[in-house]
Amino acid sequence: MRALLFFVLLLGLLPAGRAAEAATGRVLKVLPFYLDAQGRDALSPSLFDRDAYQAQLRAGTNAIAGIRYAVLWQAGKTHGEPCTLRAELRAIGDGGRPRFKTLETEVTPGWFRHWTDLPLTGDEFKQTGEVVAWRVTLWRGGQLLGEQKSLLW
Repeated sequence: MRALLFFVLLLGLLPAGRAAEAATGRVLKVLPFYLDAQGRDALSPSLFDRDAYQAQLRAGTNAIAGIRYAVLWQAGKTHGEPCTLRAELRAIGDGGRPRFKTLETEVTPGWFRHWTDLPLTGDEFKQTGEVVAWRVTLWRGGQLLGEQKSLLW
């Protein structure tokens, strides 16, 4: 009888645990990549080549045509409630003036981790200027689920 009572109690607690899990989420990793005129961050799929090409782009700033933030995030799955992934950028524009730019996309949570790209290219990239700090946040409704910041934020 005690085992049956314990089992029923345990089954009653499982849905409550899942509801609490659904309200969680986090930003696990943010990788900023410079892009060339063709929109590439590397010339080959090798990670070593990617790092070398990123160093080459940083050395020759005229070759940079954009920046892409690759974000690894995770959020508990809820029905009909999407999340918003937001990147807030602080930059230095023409004449040393501070500029602020926000990149945003709606994402659908699931059971696993997801990579999402937030690109800044073209005229928007040129107008924004040199990005010196960033913060990436994950939102559901008005609730902040997780964030990652650069050192200078």
